[in-house]
Amino acid sequence: MEITGRLIGSGRASDVYEIDEAWVLRRARDGYGDALAEAAVMERVRGHGYPVPRVRIADSTRTELVMERLHGPTMLAAFGAGRIGAREAGEVVAGLLRRLHAVPGRVVHLDLHPDNVMLTPDGPYVIDWANAEEGDPGLDWGMSAVILAQVAVGDEPIAEPARAMLTGLLADASPMTEEGLSEARRRRAANPTMSRRETELLGQAEELIRSLL
Repeated sequence: MEITGRLIGSGRASDVYEIDEAWVLRRARDGYGDALAEAAVMERVRGHGYPVPRVRIADSTRTELVMERLHGPTMLAAFGAGRIGAREAGEVVAGLLRRLHAVPGRVVHLDLHPDNVMLTPDGPYVIDWANAEEGDPGLDWGMSAVILAQVAVGDEPIAEPARAMLTGLLADASPMTEEGLSEARRRRAANPTMSRRETELLGQAEELIRSLL
């Protein structure tokens, strides 16, 4: 699809362009991911009432995904603006994980954290399903926990709030498993988009998670 709209967002592996007030196009850089497979998962969970953007599969390709334009900040941005507390943000992520794992078919997101949740007038919506697959809910909890814990043990200003978010996430983490946490650490270590410093923090991150369980 030819893009004439402005660039409105960028992530580690893709850029998002405005189509109009209702739709955006997310374009992968370097051929990362499979947008058609991602769109199919999104439609699948949306069919069970899970809060994800609508997609236009017919207008999408393997590297370009046309999806509904959501209005509102990410939950991380909302925290920065003082609109939501850190622990509450973690609790919202926990609720979204539980709700997802109630969808038939064992769908797991594997990248569910406050920067992939948008707070819209209709409630929180989950974005960025590039890593989604069918799998063990324990792995999904492990991935969310490891992502937050990596930030919490770092030296950025967001470290302390990230620890509070992690505490909220793990307040009732009964689906967390030893196998899920170990596999989550392994997958994060193999993630090509992470920096060397982020990878080095994985050991401390796992220790922090275990101390909070």
